[in-house]
Amino acid sequence: MRFFNKNLRLQDVTIMYFTALAALMVILVSSYQAPTTAVEVSSLKTNPSSPLPPLPMPFRVPLDPRGELQLAWNISYVNQEVYMELRVAKLRHGVVLGMSDRGELTNADLVVLWDSGPKSYFGDAWSDSEGKVSLDSQQDYKLIEATQKPDGFYLLFKRPFSTCDPRDYLIEEGTVHIIYGFLDQPLASLEQLNLTRIHTGVQRVLMLRPDTPSPTLPPDVRTLEVLSPNVIIPNQETTYWCFIQKLPENMPKSHIVMYESVITPGNEAIVHHMEVFECSPDLRNVPEYSGSCDDKMKPGKLNSCRHVLAAWAMGAEAFYYPPDAGLPMGGPGSSRFLRLEVHYHNPLLLSGRHDSSGIRLHYTPSLRQYDAGIMELGLVYTPIMAIPPKQHTFYLNGYCSSKCTQTALPPGGIYIFASQLHTHLAGRGVRTVLVRGGKELEVVQEDQHFSTHYQTIRVLRKMVNVLPSDVLITKCTYNTEDRSKPTMGGFGIMEEMCVNYIHYYPRTQLELCKSHVDPGYLQKYFSFINRFQGNDQCVCGELGVTEQYSQLQWDAFTGEVLDSLYNTAPFSMHCNQSTARLFPGEWDKQPVPVVTSFLEKPHYPCEGGASSSSRPITPTV
Repeated sequence: MRFFNKNLRLQDVTIMYFTALAALMVILVSSYQAPTTAVEVSSLKTNPSSPLPPLPMPFRVPLDPRGELQLAWNISYVNQEVYMELRVAKLRHGVVLGMSDRGELTNADLVVLWDSGPKSYFGDAWSDSEGKVSLDSQQDYKLIEATQKPDGFYLLFKRPFSTCDPRDYLIEEGTVHIIYGFLDQPLASLEQLNLTRIHTGVQRVLMLRPDTPSPTLPPDVRTLEVLSPNVIIPNQETTYWCFIQKLPENMPKSHIVMYESVITPGNEAIVHHMEVFECSPDLRNVPEYSGSCDDKMKPGKLNSCRHVLAAWAMGAEAFYYPPDAGLPMGGPGSSRFLRLEVHYHNPLLLSGRHDSSGIRLHYTPSLRQYDAGIMELGLVYTPIMAIPPKQHTFYLNGYCSSKCTQTALPPGGIYIFASQLHTHLAGRGVRTVLVRGGKELEVVQEDQHFSTHYQTIRVLRKMVNVLPSDVLITKCTYNTEDRSKPTMGGFGIMEEMCVNYIHYYPRTQLELCKSHVDPGYLQKYFSFINRFQGNDQCVCGELGVTEQYSQLQWDAFTGEVLDSLYNTAPFSMHCNQSTARLFPGEWDKQPVPVVTSFLEKPHYPCEGGASSSSRPITPTV
């Protein structure tokens, strides 16, 4: 093949050479230019028309185990926006902050600060299914300020709750999985970045919090600190440490009105979450103990310390009770023993760290008008309720029936002001909704990104009034794709629960309002499936429920029929008093509540809909 004509002049060759060289230079230069939609940090100027939110920001959490990254934020419910401030203690060549469904590095919504050498850029980005990063064509993270201070580099930016961008994360109530990463070298182009090839981590927070002022503490408030006794944190990734503490001798009945965390300085990134439990009043004595909660040699009586008094997770602020209610502690009928449980998350395997973290209870001997109470909603801990294996999404519903609320609640009902959601490892979401007259009235609590590794008591933005004859439905979502056998309901970590511990007032005798499918109808299910699968020798009545579930051949049909059974068959209602006895009445074979009207999903400004702004009610009981 001939590339040149022999009559081609030297001048023509020279022109072609320099034209190609110029084109190559344009390509090379453009590859080193930042995308036009990114913000060059050095050229940023403060816009006086966008005033900064009040500082310091009320919510903050360390992101990495060394504490080099700290996220603080503020919320504007009026504008449906979150203001975020990211502090980087030692900025190298950039940092990545993002949100994803469950903390994955793939398909994540990102904001990136990076440098190309001489210049630094800030931009809204996203990662694909392989972790490759691209700049988003719709820039929804708005940089407000970038400042170098003595303790680090600060980025202040904002983002709407919803952007209507399919690549962006919807910020809603419940757990938000924050992902972060450090850039250790310059990037000629953001498209060079792959999150799987840099140092990254995950932190969980409640991004949206109530926007109401905290109540004032009474003048006679006292404090009781329940602290770890100078524990040496084990140099392992996960430790649950238990400690037994006595209440002061002859302590009269008092009301807990607030509690807050006490974190040993330097351990802010290691103390993951803490809970204080009251032991059973039936125990006259509980042995002293300070050690691993998983130690097989620990005193057995520690298992009877299950009544939650306080719960804190990383990033949570102080918890206040409503002005006219408090949680009872001390006095006749209560236990003198408390159990502190601290979860240490030590992925760097640091050794020699001493810790005296815990929870400080603020209480008053001047009793408030109402005792606050804690009630369990959801499903009974029983293998009767099970989740098939290999399920991407499987739902279980627990009912607090109209008959139970009619029987147990006072005429004015109760007011729910906080709740604590709970599942085990397969749990992915929890939602409790109030139903009145067959219509969904309001959501009590919802978390569609729930993680068993992040459980704290969540204050509601608006108190929920539950009246006699109302229904409370708690729906849990599970994923068992990684399991080859059915997952039973039960206490074990590989078993499952579906619970919402609601905090309410005035306290009633109703302590547990939960359900499970009727056992007789479950036996009909086993009989039908066994016959369908050709097993005519069914010995259903002779085996326990766990064995019957395990012997089934699990396929799509078996799972779909079980799902249909759970949603249509009668259920047994556990309408239990604080004595653990049922309220008088017939509680078996109760019909599934009929819901004819469902709540709409919230509308956001980017959709052209008016955003709702709810305010806490002031109840009259």
